[in-house]
Parts: sequence; structure tokens; C-alpha cells
Amino acid sequence: MNVPILYLGDTDLRTAAAYLAGLIQAGRWAFDYVPSDHAANPALFDVPRHLYILSDYPAKLLEPSLQRTMLDQIQQGAGLLMIGGWESYHGQGGDWDATPVSEALPVEISDRDDRVHFDQPALLRPCLDHPILEHLPWQTRPPGIGGLNRFRPRADATVLLEAQHFSVRDADGAFQFQPCGRDDVLVVGRYGQGRTAALATDVAPHWVGGLVDWGAERFTAGAPGAEVIEVGSDYARFFQQLLAWTGRLETL
Repeated sequence: MNVPILYLGDTDLRTAAAYLAGLIQAGRWAFDYVPSDHAANPALFDVPRHLYILSDYPAKLLEPSLQRTMLDQIQQGAGLLMIGGWESYHGQGGDWDATPVSEALPVEISDRDDRVHFDQPALLRPCLDHPILEHLPWQTRPPGIGGLNRFRPRADATVLLEAQHFSVRDADGAFQFQPCGRDDVLVVGRYGQGRTAALATDVAPHWVGGLVDWGAERFTAGAPGAEVIEVGSDYARFFQQLLAWTGRLETL
């Protein structure tokens, strides 16, 4: 049986990985999973994939030879998605800079701690139209996030989402919002024939912030061996569209 997705990271299926695993299951896509503290089994890379997901998974657990095997598949048309977290990009223990994977991502990874935490609003705003972003209320109900890994888009990449930061003060009973900077949040590109995507923020608490509850309706899902999640309907649509576009999963 073809298992189109290999998902590595986000602690384990009982905790943070339950979010993305539930959304994958709801999309009716099969996946293999590796927890954040397990080295990847080389046999997992003998299977043709449509999408590789690295999310809060340290580079030290995916040996360079396996990274290159994965990149060979991506050059031939598989997708690569990295999602933010403390063990993503450089982070605190991610250390993906100067790895084979870093060469394929559409962003340049810092060689030092790239984590940024927001204690005041950071709202997401689209930079252009794209299938990942369609059918979502970006203008009428922009969601907020709680943190991200700061990276730099490559010259040939496309920035789809940015976070606008605000400094907020209470002035005589009325909140005043002052823009105070921005960060790129979602960048896409290509590596050979494969699509690549870099999401700076997380799919699970705490960095995901209010994004996890984005949507007028509640969405419930669960994957085998994982906790059941209850999230916002627009959050679910956004991440499923991100997976579908990056891995061309809509063609399955």
C-alpha cells in the first residue's frame, strides 16, 4: 500500500502531533509517523512519498545520508514542508542550518537561535492569492499567532503570509494598536520538480496561538493512536490546503 506522507516530529501522537495527525486523517491521507525523540528508520525512506513533513524534529535524528535520499525524491516531485517550533529551523536544538535539507527549503535558516515570542498581537496577513490561502477569511477575521522561527526567504521563493506585529496600550479605556514590525510566516518554492514550503509558526500550542481556534465552526478529528483534537474550521482548512498543495495530495 502506498503511504503518501512521512511525518516526523511534534513530540508524539498523544500530545502535539495529534493536531496534524488528526488533520491528515480527516483528509483521508495515509501517513507514517516518527516521534521527536526517535531516530528515523532508514526503511521509511525506501517508500515513494508525496510529502515529507518536518515539524519540531531535530536534525541530529535524521542522518545526512537519509536527508539526501529524501531530497532525491523531492527533486523528482515529492513535497517538503517544515513547520516551526523549538526544534525546527535552528531553534533550540533543531539545528537544520547547514544540513542537506536546508539547501532544499525556500528560506535561509539562521545559524543561531531564531525563536521569536509575541506577548502582544501578531496577526496574519496574506501577501498574494494562492491555493493554500483560498476560501479563508483573512481580511474579515485575521488570526493571531504566539511565536515563530525567524527566517529569510530565498531570492527565487514566494512569500504567501506575513505576521504584522502590534504594540497595544490602553488609553483612557480604549485600546490603541500601533504597528511595530513584521515577519514572513509562509514561504513556498521548488526543489527540482518538487514543491517546498516553510511555515514559521507552529501547528500546535503554544506558538500557534489563536490560529488553532480560527473559524466560525468547530472541527473534530483523530488519528489512530492519537488524541482527538477539537479546533477551528478555518484552521483545519488552512493546514489541509497547505498539505494538499505541497504534496500534490489533491491528485490522489
